[in-house]
Amino acid sequence: MADKGFTRIAPFLYEAPASLRSDMRVPAHLYADEILFKQAADDRSLSQLINTATLPGIVGYALAMPDIHEGYGFPIGGVVATSWSDGIVSPGGVGYDINCGVRLLTSHLSVSDIRPVLEDLLRLLYQTIPSGVGETGKVHLKQSDLKLVLEQGAEWALRRGLATESDLAHTEDYGKLDGADIDALSARARERGLGQLGTLGSGNHFVEIDEITEVYDQAAASALGIFRGQVCIWLHSGSRGLGHQVCTDAVSSMQRGVAKSGIKLADRELVYVQCNSAEGRRYWTAMNGAANYAWANRQVMTQQVRECLARVLGRETDGAELRVLYDVCHNIAKREVHQFEGRRIELCVHRKGATRAFGPGQQQLPEDYRSLGQPVLVPGSMGTSSYICLGTQAAMEQTFGSACHGAGRQLSRTEARKRIQGEQLRAQLAEHNILLQAGSMEVTEEAPQAYKDVDGVVNVVHQAGLVRKVARTQPLAVMKG
Repeated sequence: MADKGFTRIAPFLYEAPASLRSDMRVPAHLYADEILFKQAADDRSLSQLINTATLPGIVGYALAMPDIHEGYGFPIGGVVATSWSDGIVSPGGVGYDINCGVRLLTSHLSVSDIRPVLEDLLRLLYQTIPSGVGETGKVHLKQSDLKLVLEQGAEWALRRGLATESDLAHTEDYGKLDGADIDALSARARERGLGQLGTLGSGNHFVEIDEITEVYDQAAASALGIFRGQVCIWLHSGSRGLGHQVCTDAVSSMQRGVAKSGIKLADRELVYVQCNSAEGRRYWTAMNGAANYAWANRQVMTQQVRECLARVLGRETDGAELRVLYDVCHNIAKREVHQFEGRRIELCVHRKGATRAFGPGQQQLPEDYRSLGQPVLVPGSMGTSSYICLGTQAAMEQTFGSACHGAGRQLSRTEARKRIQGEQLRAQLAEHNILLQAGSMEVTEEAPQAYKDVDGVVNVVHQAGLVRKVARTQPLAVMKG
């Protein structure tokens, strides 16, 4: 099958060859089945994927996961690795919500334990964790505090009794990227970060209380401490207004630079700078700071969730009631060393709407997971399944250790609001015994119908060998901005 220049070259892999366009430097690879490929062809995401194959210093392939959909410059679901020594970094390959990511908390509770207090817990979470566009939280930082948050990430929360050592050990990169510099952020970016720590935000961000309903790999599940019938909590948020401003500032600055230099781009949204240029280093240190802010943000919310659960259960919390199984980035560029064509090469790996999926034996993984591979957390859309998976050696060999990050949008937010009514959504969730707490019924833009089938998405990366499925969860209650 061939469409838009792509041909299926393996059961779950499509390729557009580098010969498709004279400006392509490498082939473009998309992991998908036939249904997901057709959905990807409905918007500009395949053209965006091909455009990323034109970037200077790109290594191997321009890659996309089955949850691909149209984004800014890069498609969401895109993975691009460039040579660190002579390649580029592009803010469009990271995204506006820097280190938007997901964290999974597991409990010792079963559904029968949580059902009697579920409605109270959901209401208390909504009262405690500020959500919505522009919302500020209870943590108000001074500039000196913000500097520490940007430099320390989740460690900032640990030093203030808002985290445990285990929380950090089970967070990607231990919740901190080195080299962050507050001086690389504009005054506006800093201002936006002062009041938003410990806040959820809007859009597809959520807190969701789930039940583990299926275990596919019992040995791996036991090693991860998960079991069928277990209550777990998903937390999805990012760097809020601070991260958005870092991207806005970088795109604006780089577009001015491209205009002056006369560089020809396949898409003006694909602006970039050399990794090792002065502007590249400035973006890198600002991006790392925003990523650290996001980790601190999710950690503060983790403590809030723990306190809410303790209150409804009528007991004190020491952090042990909810354990961080893992925390992963979705929008980030990382300096990583990978094996490629028989040699070790230092790369800048952009993952935009994609998850790191390192296989067993990687030293970056926590010691208790090193023999398993990295947990790959794939939340579905509101009201559908979510998945706990593990990264594989095949992912290291094929995708620079990357996999999908979610279901992926199928309808634009505007189209979803047109097609789906608020009461229709509430009735749909109620039919499946799912509680909903939301700031407004504009939450219809996040309805299940607005997204691809997460079961199909995960099946592709599982069948392609990029991850192995461990367990599936189903929602009991959902909190949205």
